[in-house]
Amino acid sequence: MTRTVRFHATGGPEQLIIEDLPLGAPGPGEVRLAVSAVGVNRAEAMYRAGKYPVQPKLPSRIGYEGVGTITALGEGVSDYAVGQRVCVLPMISQGDYGIWADEAIVPARILLPAPEGLSDEQAAAIWMQYMTASAIIEVAELGVGEAAIIPAASSSVGLAAIQLANWAGGVSIAATRTSAKAEALEALGAQHVIATEEEDLVERAMDITGGEGARCAFDPVGGPYVDTLARALAPRGILFVYGGLSGEPTPYPHWPMAFKGCSMRGWVASEIWNHSERFDRARKRIEKGLASGHLQPVIAKIFDGLEALSEANAYLESNQQIGKVVVRFQRCD
Repeated sequence: MTRTVRFHATGGPEQLIIEDLPLGAPGPGEVRLAVSAVGVNRAEAMYRAGKYPVQPKLPSRIGYEGVGTITALGEGVSDYAVGQRVCVLPMISQGDYGIWADEAIVPARILLPAPEGLSDEQAAAIWMQYMTASAIIEVAELGVGEAAIIPAASSSVGLAAIQLANWAGGVSIAATRTSAKAEALEALGAQHVIATEEEDLVERAMDITGGEGARCAFDPVGGPYVDTLARALAPRGILFVYGGLSGEPTPYPHWPMAFKGCSMRGWVASEIWNHSERFDRARKRIEKGLASGHLQPVIAKIFDGLEALSEANAYLESNQQIGKVVVRFQRCD
C-alpha cells in the first residue's frame, strides 16, 4: 500500500484526498518510483476541475511531472537502474498514471535522468515549462533583436520564455496585468514589462521595437485580448495560443492578421515530445541551458508533503506566484 492522492469528484483543490492504495510491481516497460518532489501545473488544476480537454474517469489519480528515485524495474526496461534519480515528464494523458503519491508506477518512456547539479525541487520544475516555451525557438525561430511578447509572464512557462528569448539574443517583453510584479519580472530577466491594465500594449510594443512590432506573442490566456496581441505583431509574426485561462471564446483576429500576413496557431508541449527530432533538439537545448546557466528554473514557493497538495493548488490558482509551485515529499532532504 502507498499513500496516493486521488479525487472522486471534479471541483476545487478540496477534492484532492489521500488514500492508501495497493501499488504492486511495475509491468513491462514500467518502473516503480519513490517520488521526491512534484511540479504543480495549470493543466492538472484544470483536469481536477473538469475544465481540461481530457475528462477524468472518476476516481482519478493525478500528477504527471516530478522527480524521484527508481525502486524497481519492469520487464524490458534496460535504460535505467534501481537507485537512479530521474525526472518524470508529462508525456502521458492525465489520469492514466499519477505521481502525487509516496510511490508510483510510470512508463519508462516518460523518464529522463535528472540533470546533475539540480535539487529535487529544481528538477521537478524544468521539463513542462521549457518544452512548452520552446515554441518561440522551435517554430518562431526568434532571432537576435527580435521581440517576443509574453503574457502571464510571471508563470513558470512565462519565465521560461523570457529566459529562452534572452538566450537567443531576442527582446523579451513581459506582459502582466498590473505593475505589481514589474520589478520582480525585471529582476528575473524581462527586458521590458508592460502592465496591460495600466498601459496600451500595442503602443508600448511598437515603441520598444521601433515601430516594427514583435516577431511573436506567446499567450496562455486567449479570449478577446488576442486582437490586441495581433496588432502588436510585426509583419509575418506568429501569435501562439497555448492555453485558455480567460475562460472566454478566443476569436480569430482576421484584419490585424491579414494586413500584416501574420499567423495564429495553437501550441501545447506535446508539439515537442510527440516529434522525436523536436524532442531531441529541445532536450539538448534545455540541458545545455541549464548547465551554462542561461536557463534557471524559478521556484515561487515550496510546499511540504502530500497533505500540502490542496494548499499548493489553491496557491497556484490564486495567481500570486512568480515561477513554479513545487511540493516536496517528506523523504526529501
